[in-house]
Amino acid sequence: MSESEFDLDLDELSSAEDFLNYFEIEYDQSIVHVNRLHILQRFHDYLGKVIDMPAEDEARRNIYAEMLSNAYSDFVGSDAQTEKVFKVFRMGEPTVVSIPLSDINLKGSSSAPQI
Repeated sequence: MSESEFDLDLDELSSAEDFLNYFEIEYDQSIVHVNRLHILQRFHDYLGKVIDMPAEDEARRNIYAEMLSNAYSDFVGSDAQTEKVFKVFRMGEPTVVSIPLSDINLKGSSSAPQI
C-alpha cells in the first residue's frame, strides 16, 4: 500500500512550527519555544484517542488540524508543569525510606563485617 500525499507531507514535518504552519494554525512563537515538545506530545496523545480515523486525506487532515489546535491551546493559558504531559510531571514527591542498620544482612551473615 502506497502512502497518500497527506502521509508524505507529514513525513516531511519535524518541528512544532512545521506542524503548526502546515495546518495553518496561528501561534505565538514564545509559547511554542517554551512548550514545543509538550505540544507535540499532547497532539500525539489526542490523535491516539481518535477511535475511527477516516481513510480520506481531507477528513484526516481536518482531524489532525483540530487535535493540533487543541494541543497548542492547552499551553496558551497554562504551562508544562500544570498540564503534566510527560510522566516526570505526574510523579509524586520523592519518598524517603529508612532502614535500620540492624535490618541489613551483609553477605548472608547476621554478624558485622570483620575489619
